Amino acid sequence: MKNILVPTDFSDNCQKAAHLGIKMAVFYKAEIHFLHQLHTPVDWVKLNKTDEHNYPEILKKIGKAKNKLRELDKEAEHKGLFSRTFLEFISDNKAIASHTHDFQHDFIITGSRGKEKGFLNEILGSNVQNIIRKTHIPILVVKDDQVTFPFKSIVFVSDFNLDEVNAFAKILNLAKKFNAKIHLLHINTNSISNDINNGLQSIKKFIKQFPKLANFEMHIYNSPTVLGGIENFEESNDVDLIAMNSHTRKGLFSVFSKSIAEGVTNYSKKPIIITHL
Repeated sequence: MKNILVPTDFSDNCQKAAHLGIKMAVFYKAEIHFLHQLHTPVDWVKLNKTDEHNYPEILKKIGKAKNKLRELDKEAEHKGLFSRTFLEFISDNKAIASHTHDFQHDFIITGSRGKEKGFLNEILGSNVQNIIRKTHIPILVVKDDQVTFPFKSIVFVSDFNLDEVNAFAKILNLAKKFNAKIHLLHINTNSISNDINNGLQSIKKFIKQFPKLANFEMHIYNSPTVLGGIENFEESNDVDLIAMNSHTRKGLFSVFSKSIAEGVTNYSKKPIIITHL
């Protein structure tokens, strides 16, 4: 992890994400960038100074955004980090993927207020799934619960098909870095004909790809829905981070569509990391 991007709307959860980003940048000795995107009714970049004054509310928002970005920049530099801030003016749902590509970020951390209109809904909107697929880098979404860092307990939710090996390798590297225990969670639902023994066999077959995996536990939960199974697991286990995969195939883990991961990001209060297959 060399370059972390923190998109923020300065909401409480985005501020928590920014502070987490700083901690992770210190841990990895990484560069950190803070990005705020401001919707404007016109192409702000092309306006001259005189015309800008026709939009006093936008000018006020710009001033506040610059001040908050400056505060984050100072906090990061105080920790000895190389930090940059970006204020972009957009009139549509411009993808963050282009910004990530230009600056070669390898990790994104942001906040979401779940069912309310947070950054992911307000800025990324319906394009979230496409952004995740286009950037091909992990995104960590900070939710309502207080973030525990370094992460000591990570639950990897999966159907444990072998096409998820590379994505899991990223989570495993993260867990090793933090000396965290990994909980391998397979959930049997009404729509997935699978008993507990078959679920365990799927996990055991999967982890054969990782012969050095040591600090882990296997879990099989029966639940009418995957979301319900995750919620039940959270209630009975200490969880610092939920890990899921972006999936190009239809079905169980179609990330940020109206499906499993969208439900988790909407309703879970735990931090969630999405990796790309």
